[in-house]
Amino acid sequence: MQETWFGSLDNFRKGSIEIIKGKPEHYAMSNVFDVASRAAPYEKVVVGKNLKYVIETLRAEGSSPWFAASHDEFAVVLDGEIDIYFIKPSDGPLVDAQTEGSVRLEGQPSGQSMGYVRLRRGHQALLPAGAAYRFEARTKGVLLVQTILGRYSVEKWADICIH
Repeated sequence: MQETWFGSLDNFRKGSIEIIKGKPEHYAMSNVFDVASRAAPYEKVVVGKNLKYVIETLRAEGSSPWFAASHDEFAVVLDGEIDIYFIKPSDGPLVDAQTEGSVRLEGQPSGQSMGYVRLRRGHQALLPAGAAYRFEARTKGVLLVQTILGRYSVEKWADICIH
């Protein structure tokens, strides 16, 4: 009987692939915990891509800068305990409507606090279009963020993929 094993930032197996049919260069694989362990805190490293849409992994440690996007994003916690704080901007949109991906903001934006959500492994939250958000790790961990490829998305395919 196969045992289910959950990884974490401090305890993961890098993994491997076994090619049944085809050529190894047609496949790519990475481990989000491995990628996050080698990333700077809140660096948005792309681990999945479909046209302009991406999945980014982020190492959550301490407080992140404030971010905003012109479109909805989605965050899932894979490890740790992370609060996400939200602000509704008071001075109009923080990001141009044509901008894709999240934008890092300089300092805390002015506006009304929308509160926060506390996420643990397996919890998910919507990062609504137009709202500013910031992550605060209560314990270090790993996030996946579904978004659109943007200026702060970091692609390191040669470094992170096992071929």
